[in-house]
Amino acid sequence: MKKIIITSNAPAPIGPYNQAILKGNTLYTSGQIALNPETGELILTDIKTETQQVMKNMKAVIEAADMTFDDVVKTTIFITDMNDFGQINEVYGSYFNEDNAPARETVQVAKLPKNVHVEISMIAIK
Repeated sequence: MKKIIITSNAPAPIGPYNQAILKGNTLYTSGQIALNPETGELILTDIKTETQQVMKNMKAVIEAADMTFDDVVKTTIFITDMNDFGQINEVYGSYFNEDNAPARETVQVAKLPKNVHVEISMIAIK
Protein backbone atom coordinates (compact mmCIF):
# COMPACT_ATOMS: atom_id res chain seq x y z
CA MET A 1 0.00 0.00 0.00
CA LYS A 2 1.09 3.53 -0.63
CA LYS A 3 0.53 6.32 1.86
CA ILE A 4 -0.14 9.89 0.76
CA ILE A 5 2.00 12.41 2.65
CA ILE A 6 0.42 15.83 3.10
CA THR A 7 1.44 18.76 5.30
CA SER A 8 0.19 22.31 5.54
CA ASN A 9 3.80 23.37 6.21
CA ALA A 10 4.58 23.02 2.49
CA PRO A 11 2.66 24.33 -0.54
CA ALA A 12 -0.48 22.40 -1.38
CA PRO A 13 -0.50 20.58 -4.72
CA ILE A 14 -2.11 22.54 -7.55
CA GLY A 15 -2.82 19.60 -9.80
CA PRO A 16 -3.29 15.83 -9.85
CA TYR A 17 -0.32 14.98 -7.63
CA ASN A 18 0.63 14.80 -3.94
CA GLN A 19 3.46 16.33 -1.95
CA ALA A 20 4.92 12.87 -1.42
CA ILE A 21 4.16 9.17 -1.51
CA LEU A 22 5.47 6.72 1.08
CA LYS A 23 5.70 3.17 -0.27
CA GLY A 24 7.09 0.75 2.28
CA ASN A 25 10.03 2.56 3.80
CA THR A 26 10.74 4.70 0.72
CA LEU A 27 9.52 8.29 0.32
CA TYR A 28 9.14 9.82 -3.15
CA THR A 29 8.62 13.58 -3.06
CA SER A 30 7.19 15.83 -5.71
CA GLY A 31 9.32 18.79 -6.71
CA GLN A 32 9.17 21.81 -4.44
CA ILE A 33 9.48 25.41 -5.56
CA ALA A 34 9.88 28.61 -3.54
CA LEU A 35 6.22 29.03 -2.70
CA ASN A 36 5.55 30.23 0.85
CA PRO A 37 2.89 27.84 2.21
CA GLU A 38 1.54 30.46 4.64
CA THR A 39 1.02 33.31 2.17
CA GLY A 40 0.91 31.49 -1.16
CA GLU A 41 3.47 33.96 -2.51
CA LEU A 42 6.59 33.08 -4.46
CA ILE A 43 9.89 33.94 -2.80
CA LEU A 44 12.06 35.11 -5.70
CA THR A 45 14.15 37.81 -3.99
CA ASP A 46 17.43 36.19 -5.04
CA ILE A 47 18.59 32.67 -5.86
CA LYS A 48 19.83 31.90 -2.33
CA THR A 49 16.57 33.04 -0.72
CA GLU A 50 14.60 31.12 -3.33
CA THR A 51 16.62 27.95 -2.68
CA GLN A 52 16.23 28.41 1.09
CA GLN A 53 12.43 28.42 0.69
CA VAL A 54 12.57 25.33 -1.53
CA MET A 55 14.59 23.49 1.11
CA LYS A 56 12.24 24.62 3.92
CA ASN A 57 9.32 23.24 1.92
CA MET A 58 11.16 19.98 1.28
CA LYS A 59 12.08 19.69 4.96
CA ALA A 60 8.40 20.03 5.90
CA VAL A 61 7.40 17.26 3.50
CA ILE A 62 10.15 14.92 4.68
CA GLU A 63 9.33 15.59 8.34
CA ALA A 64 5.64 14.86 7.64
CA ALA A 65 6.81 11.34 6.76
CA ASP A 66 8.79 11.11 10.04
CA MET A 67 12.10 11.38 8.18
CA THR A 68 15.04 13.78 8.10
CA PHE A 69 17.55 14.88 5.49
CA ASP A 70 19.79 12.07 6.81
CA ASP A 71 17.29 9.65 5.23
CA VAL A 72 17.55 11.24 1.76
CA VAL A 73 19.34 8.99 -0.74
CA LYS A 74 18.73 10.85 -4.02
CA THR A 75 17.92 14.40 -5.08
CA THR A 76 17.19 16.03 -8.39
CA ILE A 77 17.74 19.75 -8.84
CA PHE A 78 16.25 21.56 -11.82
CA ILE A 79 17.61 25.08 -12.46
CA THR A 80 17.03 27.60 -15.22
CA ASP A 81 20.57 29.00 -15.18
CA MET A 82 23.64 26.86 -14.51
CA ASN A 83 25.46 30.06 -13.49
CA ASP A 84 23.34 29.97 -10.29
CA PHE A 85 24.61 26.49 -9.39
CA GLY A 86 27.26 27.67 -6.90
CA GLN A 87 24.79 29.69 -4.84
CA ILE A 88 22.12 26.99 -5.00
CA ASN A 89 24.68 24.36 -3.98
CA GLU A 90 25.81 26.49 -1.02
CA VAL A 91 22.28 26.63 0.41
CA TYR A 92 21.44 23.02 -0.53
CA GLY A 93 24.70 21.76 1.00
CA SER A 94 23.95 23.42 4.35
CA TYR A 95 21.14 20.89 4.84
CA PHE A 96 23.33 17.80 4.46
CA ASN A 97 26.34 16.29 6.19
CA GLU A 98 28.96 15.79 3.46
CA ASP A 99 29.84 12.33 4.82
CA ASN A 100 26.19 11.25 4.41
CA ALA A 101 25.10 13.40 1.43
CA PRO A 102 22.71 11.83 -1.07
CA ALA A 103 23.35 11.04 -4.71
CA ARG A 104 22.29 13.96 -6.89
CA GLU A 105 21.90 15.29 -10.39
CA THR A 106 21.47 18.90 -11.40
CA VAL A 107 19.86 19.74 -14.71
CA GLN A 108 19.45 23.07 -16.45
CA VAL A 109 15.99 23.45 -17.99
CA ALA A 110 14.44 26.11 -20.19
CA LYS A 111 11.56 26.90 -17.84
CA LEU A 112 10.05 25.84 -14.52
CA PRO A 113 6.52 26.19 -13.11
CA LYS A 114 5.51 29.76 -12.20
CA ASN A 115 8.79 30.97 -13.75
CA VAL A 116 10.83 30.01 -10.69
CA HIS A 117 14.58 29.43 -10.99
CA VAL A 118 14.99 26.22 -8.97
CA GLU A 119 12.93 23.11 -8.19
CA ILE A 120 14.11 20.17 -6.07
CA SER A 121 12.73 16.67 -5.53
CA MET A 122 14.02 13.89 -3.28
CA ILE A 123 13.85 10.20 -2.51
CA ALA A 124 14.37 9.12 1.10
CA ILE A 125 14.55 5.70 2.76
CA LYS A 126 13.93 5.08 6.46
